[in-house]
Amino acid sequence: MPQNGPTNQSDFMIEKIKNRPINKKKLIRRTITTAAMAVMFGLIACLTFLILEPVFSNWLYPEEEPQPVVFPEESEEMEPEDMLADEEPSIQEVVESAILEDEQIQKILDYVQLDKTHYKQLYTSMADYMELLSHSMVTVTSVSSDVDWLNDTYENEGSTYGVVIATNGKEYLILTEADTIGQAESIRVTFCDGTQAVATEKQSDRQTGLAVIAVPLSQIYAETLQTIQVASLGTSNIKDVVGVPVVAMGAPLGTVGSVGYGMVASTGSPLHLVDANYKLFTTDIYGSPSSAGILFNMQGQIMGVVTEHRADRKMENAVTAIGISELRQLIENMSNGKEKIYLGISGMDVTAEAHQEMGIPYGAYVKDVQMNSPAMLAGIQSGDVIVEVNGISVENFSNYTSALLHMAEGDSLTVVIQRLSQNEYREMELSIAGEVEE
Repeated sequence: MPQNGPTNQSDFMIEKIKNRPINKKKLIRRTITTAAMAVMFGLIACLTFLILEPVFSNWLYPEEEPQPVVFPEESEEMEPEDMLADEEPSIQEVVESAILEDEQIQKILDYVQLDKTHYKQLYTSMADYMELLSHSMVTVTSVSSDVDWLNDTYENEGSTYGVVIATNGKEYLILTEADTIGQAESIRVTFCDGTQAVATEKQSDRQTGLAVIAVPLSQIYAETLQTIQVASLGTSNIKDVVGVPVVAMGAPLGTVGSVGYGMVASTGSPLHLVDANYKLFTTDIYGSPSSAGILFNMQGQIMGVVTEHRADRKMENAVTAIGISELRQLIENMSNGKEKIYLGISGMDVTAEAHQEMGIPYGAYVKDVQMNSPAMLAGIQSGDVIVEVNGISVENFSNYTSALLHMAEGDSLTVVIQRLSQNEYREMELSIAGEVEE
């Protein structure tokens, strides 16, 4: 039977597989899309991290807030002997505490005769004392940019004194001159060991010309932290202050780093400023009309702040200081960054003579009211006597100033005044809204 087709051969289907051609345009689009999504994802991740990282850090490791600075209250009045460091009884005390024969007294007087050796010992002791005080003193340098007549930019520097007055747990707070740092682009502080750190302005007061600047503790070397001493605020509320020995440091001679020592020579008329009066001390230290610095007592405490104001212009070269007692609350407020409240009243205390002879009630006597000030807008007039502030009795102008320093922005004072009307003083109550001093 015949067969169709070949008998000894096999038929095969041969299939050739070809790769699909690459669509280059599509590949490029996918690559670009993938890269763009990766970049977008990275940006979102970075942004999320930047936003949430501080939140989680504060939650896991909460940052401590600076502690408020509070200076301890001082006693009402101190005796001059309380301002002296503890020492052995003096020869005078020995004489007064014992009954001695004339011959013994003569021997004691012969004993206290001084020669050049004692003179050298005295100055050496004072130099050692100033060395201890220098651990509280710093040099404050302000740096600002200026342009010369060739239109070239250069740095302009100015230096002044500074004294470390407190720490809030995060910063050292330094009292210095406001004028020097007023226009500064940066502030540099040089400590007693020569190391430097950058500071920022905390608060300033244009009337007294004082400012407080802050240096973060994290910027100060550990070795330097061991050398810095915080100066304590003493008192200027001293009975018979004339004759009390003092030391002036900072720039009493007009040059930063200069020093001087002597005693309080006189207390002149108070320094009358707007909303505050300050006690002025004049010393026998010969300085510069542009002197500045800190006045220390013999216990290492700040007794006053050297000022250019003078009780008597005839004594323009005598170092003069504002008493620290009147500055204490102001410095505390500046250390805490608290704004100063302005009412616009200049005044004085009512003396016993004025009270007895003229019948003026005791209180804060208003000498002048600044034009368009909060006090004037509230109705305060020259000749008024402030006798009560926010329910607290006012016996002198410093009581009024103290009440003002405890005010915050937005607070109002309820003031009771006595005003002369038809030959007698009549009581009035006024409300004054304080403004932040510019």
